[in-house]
Amino acid sequence: MTIWRPSSSITVKAMALIWQDDALLLSEIRDDAGRVTGMRPLGGSVEFGEPWRDALQREFLEELGTRITLLDNHFVMENIYEHHGVTGHEIVFLCHAHFTDSSYYRMDTVIYEINDDTMGTAKWITLDELAAKGLDLYPAGLAQKLSPPAPGQKPGRLFS
Repeated sequence: MTIWRPSSSITVKAMALIWQDDALLLSEIRDDAGRVTGMRPLGGSVEFGEPWRDALQREFLEELGTRITLLDNHFVMENIYEHHGVTGHEIVFLCHAHFTDSSYYRMDTVIYEINDDTMGTAKWITLDELAAKGLDLYPAGLAQKLSPPAPGQKPGRLFS
């Protein structure tokens, strides 16, 4: 297992908020002992000179081998956090999106490639289930910004 620590500089991330009814597709975040401590939307780092929307498309192609359709509604969060005693600082672009390949909506678990030797696990989970399991939603404060879609409504509306 690779031990991960935050960068010592500010990083820029792009993450997709993909809903299936009232559940979000979220990736497991593990501590050094392998325990799941929280979950976050799928996405990754924006490279220098790369627009965040392009980075988000690239990450899904690299990690899942699929394309997503990005919606117009997006927002930005600043995330300053601590992981195993090391402070991290990131600017996160979060964008509502849909899979172009509908088969992903029929999967309970989505396995994706983090890098050449590490795989990640993402699951459909409601905000209520996340809270009931005692898991945090990252970036911190994201849960307070989201509300699940009402029946027949577009997913991912934001709280005012």
